[in-house]
Amino acid sequence: MPAISSEAPPSGSQLSTSVPELSLEAAAALAARHYGVHGTAKLLTGERDLNFRLVADDGRSYLFKVSNPSEEAEVADLQTACLQHIADRDPARPVPRVLRSSAGTLRDETTLADGRRCIIRLLTYLEGVPAKGTGRSAAQRAQFGAALAALDLALRDFAHPAASHDLLWNVSRADRLAHLIDNIVDEPRRSLVRHFMSRFVAETAPRLAQLRAQVIHNDFHLYNILVAANDPDRVTGVIDFGDLVHAPLVGEVATAAAYQMTQAADPLGAAAEFVGAYHRVLPLLAEEQAIIADLMATRHLITVLISEWRSRRYPENYAYIMRHNPEAWDGLQLMADISPQSARDRLLAHVRSGDDR
Repeated sequence: MPAISSEAPPSGSQLSTSVPELSLEAAAALAARHYGVHGTAKLLTGERDLNFRLVADDGRSYLFKVSNPSEEAEVADLQTACLQHIADRDPARPVPRVLRSSAGTLRDETTLADGRRCIIRLLTYLEGVPAKGTGRSAAQRAQFGAALAALDLALRDFAHPAASHDLLWNVSRADRLAHLIDNIVDEPRRSLVRHFMSRFVAETAPRLAQLRAQVIHNDFHLYNILVAANDPDRVTGVIDFGDLVHAPLVGEVATAAAYQMTQAADPLGAAAEFVGAYHRVLPLLAEEQAIIADLMATRHLITVLISEWRSRRYPENYAYIMRHNPEAWDGLQLMADISPQSARDRLLAHVRSGDDR
């Protein structure tokens, strides 16, 4: 069996650099100076970046984004190019649009009070409410699966030099987080994590290189899916393209399916409904079907490792960092209690039965 590395990954600055600090007044002033948009700013939550809802004096809303100082310009450009590509390939797809500055650029820079440089961008603001706060249903999961598949179809011919950048939130590189296992204080949980990491290294990782890959959203969870307030089964937006990466396509589906296990009486059944809906629009190949349940467990694995590490490093942002943590632990335990084959069969129930084709 391949050895589990105990060394830190070559680059973890994306998650080990503190969120930039900027007052609401300073954010509004920056937007006015660089984009000519005058209004008031409201802070939105974020893991690495500062995000503001900017309400202009004319009533229109925008998303004003101040990137983490560690984010390279090429990665910001990747996100911008991706959104432009989607707008070109699928104009009706509800994703943010990047707006140009007063100087005609798609991004600008600012210097924080502590001397750090940050990239700033202004995007359209999508209306709707996060799916996390709505009632869950099979119909909603079907809409989510179809929406993600349509997004991936729009991205299938997208390429960018920065798409293969170093990203810790990448299920296909979960082994790089093995050095964080010893940070888990609770021994039974530490053993659970070590079990899934060993399984990933020995059984899952060797099969990934043969799978089809493309640029994926990689963060299709319930906070990043917007739905209509009066119709929670209707998707009105997909937001937060900060975790874009070139990776196996099935990793996209597995990541999203992991989050569909939450708020469900039958977590695997709920995830299966989502996977079946995705498969109707963008069919999963046999080799992808064989590995999807393992990668779903891997998403839970990296969620607990990263959140446990970062919550101790940045206690002031504890609530946001840990928002997926309890459900990820539940998902890992559930998948530890059944065989890999049983998990795979249940997750593919709507794919293999033909009911959702």
